[in-house]
Parts: sequence; C-alpha cells; structure tokens
Amino acid sequence: LLKQKANSPKESLSTCQTYAKKKHPLKAGNSQEVPAVNGNGHVVKAKSTNKMDNGSAKDNPPLAKPKSKKVAMDKNLNGTKSDGKGCKEKKKNGNILKENGDIKHKRRKAEERAEQQPKEAEIWFDDVDPKDIEAAIGPEAAKIARRNLGLETGQSNQSVEQVLVKEKASEGLTRAVAMDCEMVGVGPKGEDSIVARVSIVNQFGKCIYDKYVKPTEEVTDYRTAVSGIRPENINTGEDFRTVQKEVADILNGRILVGHALRNDLKVLFLDHPQKKIRDTQKYKPFRQRVKNARPSLKLLCERLLNVQVQTSEHCSIQDAQAAMRLYTLEKKKWEAAVKNKSNNKNCK
Repeated sequence: LLKQKANSPKESLSTCQTYAKKKHPLKAGNSQEVPAVNGNGHVVKAKSTNKMDNGSAKDNPPLAKPKSKKVAMDKNLNGTKSDGKGCKEKKKNGNILKENGDIKHKRRKAEERAEQQPKEAEIWFDDVDPKDIEAAIGPEAAKIARRNLGLETGQSNQSVEQVLVKEKASEGLTRAVAMDCEMVGVGPKGEDSIVARVSIVNQFGKCIYDKYVKPTEEVTDYRTAVSGIRPENINTGEDFRTVQKEVADILNGRILVGHALRNDLKVLFLDHPQKKIRDTQKYKPFRQRVKNARPSLKLLCERLLNVQVQTSEHCSIQDAQAAMRLYTLEKKKWEAAVKNKSNNKNCK
C-alpha cells in the first residue's frame, strides 16, 4: 500500500514516520530513535537524546549508587530523622515521644536478675522461722517468707517509733483502740497488783490517753525495773475513780486491742464485750508462727515486726502501740475470722 502511494523515497519515509507515531506515541520529555535518511535515500540510525523541559538535550547521567543503610538517614512521616543509635522519634498529637533503643536490653537484664532470685512459690513453708530461712538459703528467701507470713520486712533501719506509729495520721479516736496498764505491787510481799498508769492509743499508734493513777493501797513493790513506775509518778496521779470512768467512756462501743488484756481490765475493774476484744497473746496465727502457746509481747514484736521493745523499763504507751501494730498487721484476716465465727454461732 505504501509503495503504491509513495512517489519518492522521502514521501515513503514521511508516511512511515506518521504511521509509527500513531502506533507508538512518544512519552513526554523523551525522544525515541528516529531513522534518518541521507542524500542517497538510505536509512541511518540517529543517537537517542533526553530532552529536558526547556528543550535542551543531555546525555543520560550514570545511575546513582544506593546509600549505605548505616549512613542513610531514614525519614518518617513527620519529616524527622532517626539518630542512628536505636532511638526513633514518633509524632503523636503534636508531641514527639522518644523510645530508647536499650529498653529491651534493660528489660532482658531485669528478667535475668529476677530468674536468679528464689521464686515465691518455692518458699512455701510457713512453719519455719524466717531467721532460719535466711541462714539456710539467704536474705531474699527470708524476705519472701516474711511476706508470705504477713510479717514486716526491711524494718531494721527504722526506729521503734517509726515502725509502731504512723506518721502524719489522725490523733483522734478511732474504731479500734489499744490499751496497756503498768502495775505496782501491794500486800505483804507485793504480789498483788494495782493499776499505776493507763495508756491508750488509736489505730495509728497515736497516744490519746495517758495518766498515772494515785494508789488506792499502800505500795510495797514499785517494780520499777519492769513497770518504770516511781513514787513521785503516782503520788501526784489522778484519782482511780476518775481514770476508771474516763477509760470506760473511751472503750465504750470500740474494738479493744492489747496483750493479755485480762490483766489490764482486772486492775481497772472493768469489763468489755468478748466479741470486741483483740488479744495479741491469744491470737492463734501469732502463736503458731512463733511456736509459743503464750507468747510475750516482746517475742511477737521481735519475730513479727522485727523490732525490739521492752528492752529495759516498760512503757505502757509503747506496749499499746506494739499491740496495735500487731493487730493492724493482721487486721483483715483477724476481723474476717471473727465475723465468720459470729456467723457460725448464729447459724447454730
């Protein structure tokens, strides 16, 4: 068809070029190899060129080498760059949050240290003195054992008052109060006891009542080495009847905490509902832990609170604080046991 229409080689070439453009149009900005015709009518190849937007032609530049990953700075969506040290910056609500690349490393180290410590599940025995556990296994095991027993840990660096009294707490009356009395001896050999001092603290260990009591009989043994009472303390003390009434008013309707409370109530000639008495000497879990049927307050504080009390002359304030601290140590379990016991009685 082309041969029939073409009158000359130039016309034939023009027709071919037009047909090629229709079949394969050129892309913008680039030129394809277009056959050229010399004077003899022969077709020669032309060099390809790249045309820029301004129409000028340049040789193809060599391909750029890819940048090294270590050198390249990756850009994130907000245009910030990573610092190449494992830290990335992310934009969230306009704030840039940094995630340290060593977080995983620190977490792994912490897990490794935790695996080296004794697990709580392995320290299962509850009838062994934590001091024996510490000697046999180590301090961490003893700490776990004390925690499982509900005992205080890490108190050795604190003073007795810091352990027994809650700082910045209420100094008023609370639902539970602890009482302790100091006594002196009367009678021929000083074997009988009368009250010489009464101290009451609230649930936080704050003293809310403390009075010396004028003796109602002749004192034959002040028991100073234990009671801390001296003649000058009680000779100017409060009248017994006044103290008795004031104490009764405080205890009315409240939970009474103490150690061997039967003796304290006896010298005051007072009574208190049994369901509202919390005696640390009679609390069964305490007796089981220290393996003593009638543990002293000093023993309970040493074993359960890790503090020393009654090291010299006794102080009724400190003894009441110690009893209260023992009670609060076990308060939830103790009150739950009392409630269950009451419910069982009502069911019967």
